[in-house]
Amino acid sequence: MRIGLYPGTFDPITLGHLDIIRRAAMLVDRLVIGVAINRDKGPLFTLEERVAMIEAECAKLTEQTGTEIVAHPFENLLIDCAHDVGAQLIVRGLRAVADFEYEFQMVGMNRALDNSVETVFLMADASHQAIASKLVKEIARLGGDVSKFVTPPVHDRLLAKFA
Repeated sequence: MRIGLYPGTFDPITLGHLDIIRRAAMLVDRLVIGVAINRDKGPLFTLEERVAMIEAECAKLTEQTGTEIVAHPFENLLIDCAHDVGAQLIVRGLRAVADFEYEFQMVGMNRALDNSVETVFLMADASHQAIASKLVKEIARLGGDVSKFVTPPVHDRLLAKFA
């Protein structure tokens, strides 16, 4: 069974994330969405809220793709999380050159830790390349319309957070 791991904070999950998840699901038999517990980032949504949003959105994708997609919170090293879930590959989404520079360093470190786990890069669809969770939160906080960047349920959760 091919198992992939797509890690991130998903605070909140965006249409860009869902695009990568949909396409990554075509490459594996099981896709684990690694929900990072990153206290340094000070997430807007709790871990439980982020996992719930991912599970709700990915249930639809599981039906569409036939690939099992599950959420898995983690706070350890990414490579250790990959071992924990049995992943042979790590999926990373790229939006711009700046993403590549950071990801290039991460791949090097992960390969130094365990070169049996591959990293696969998927370019964000052109319509989603500008979407970043950080910017979505900022736009929502300032009363802007983020409905083009997230699904309606996530949009409702953002509105509730900033009400």
